[in-house]
Amino acid sequence: MNDDTRIHFFDKQDILTGSCLAVDKDPEILSLRPTRFTDYIGQTEVVEALKIAIEAARQREEPVDHILFHGPPGLGKTTLAHIITHEMGGNLTTSSGPSLEKGGDLIGILTHLEDRDILFIDEIHRTPKIVEEFLYSAMEDFAVDFVFDKGMHARSHKYRLNRFTLVGATTRVGLLSAPLRDRFGIFRSLDFYSKANLVQIIKRSASLLKVTIDDAGAAELAQRSRGTPRIVNRLLKRVRDYSQVRADGIITKKTVEAALSLEGVDEKGLTDLDRRYLKTIIDFYKGGPVGIEAIAATLQEETDTLVDVIEPFLLKIGLVTRTSSGRKASEEAYKHLGLSFQKRMFQYLDP
Repeated sequence: MNDDTRIHFFDKQDILTGSCLAVDKDPEILSLRPTRFTDYIGQTEVVEALKIAIEAARQREEPVDHILFHGPPGLGKTTLAHIITHEMGGNLTTSSGPSLEKGGDLIGILTHLEDRDILFIDEIHRTPKIVEEFLYSAMEDFAVDFVFDKGMHARSHKYRLNRFTLVGATTRVGLLSAPLRDRFGIFRSLDFYSKANLVQIIKRSASLLKVTIDDAGAAELAQRSRGTPRIVNRLLKRVRDYSQVRADGIITKKTVEAALSLEGVDEKGLTDLDRRYLKTIIDFYKGGPVGIEAIAATLQEETDTLVDVIEPFLLKIGLVTRTSSGRKASEEAYKHLGLSFQKRMFQYLDP
C-alpha cells in the first residue's frame, strides 16, 4: 500500500489509545487541528492563562516563559504548542524525549532556533539524563557549554543561544526531575473534556470534513470518546466511513451505535482492552487490590500502556480505584460488566 492511500487500517485497541499513531499524521486529521485560540475548544483556564502570558510577552518583546503541559494522551498538548507558536509569530521545532539520545542531538536543535521560536519536546520525562543536563543552562541562561579535549587540556566554551521557549509535554509528571521541572515558568495540567466540549469539537470537525451529523449522533459519539479530542476525531472518521457505505451519509445516533459496535467501543467508551483489564482484576484477583505489574503480566501488555492510556479514564469515571495496596475494581465496574457485586463478594469469602 503506497503513501497516497487514504484508507488506514489499525486494530480496535489502537483506535482508542490516546497515543499519536501514523494515522494522526494524515493531512485530513491535521487539518482538524486549530491554529488559533479562538478556534480552540475546552481547557478554558489553561487557555486564558496562556493568552495572558503570551500577550504580556509580546508587549515586552520577549519570548514567553517555558511551559510544561501534563495530562493523559490526546488532550491537546501538541495542538497548544502549535497555537503558541502561531501567536508568538515564531517557528515550531518538534522532538521527543526518547529521540534525543545524545547531547549533540539537542545542541544541534538549539543552535538553529531563532528568537521567539518554540521547541516542543513530547514525552519530556523520557529525556536521557545526560541530555537533560544541557537543557538546564539553555532554559535558564539561553546558553550551552561545550567542553573541548580531555584531562589537563580540557577547556570550556559557552555558546549563546537565541531566546526561545521550550514547551514540554508529559503524561508522567512525577517522573520529571526536580531541576528540570523547576525551570518551567508555566505549569499547566490538561484534564479530560466535558461531553458538551466534545460535541462542539465534533460539530467543528464534521463541518471541516463536510459530514452531516445530527445532535443525537454528536451526543452519542461524544459519550463514547473517553473525554479525548484525538479519539473523538478518529471515531468521527470511522463513523463517517460507516455512514457513507451502510447508511445514507447522514450520521445519526443509530449510525454511531452501529459503527462503534463494530469497533468494539461500548456506551461508556470502553474498548476490549479496558474490559479485559477490569475482568482481570475481578476474575483473577478477586476484585483487588492487585499491583499494576501483576495485571500487566496477566494481560501481556506493557505497564506503561496501562498506566498512561487505560487507567486515567477508568479512574476518572470511577470504575477503578487506586490504593497503596494496588488497584481495585469498583462496584460500578461489576455493574458495567453485568456481574453481581454482592454475589462475588460472598463467593470470595468461601474457603
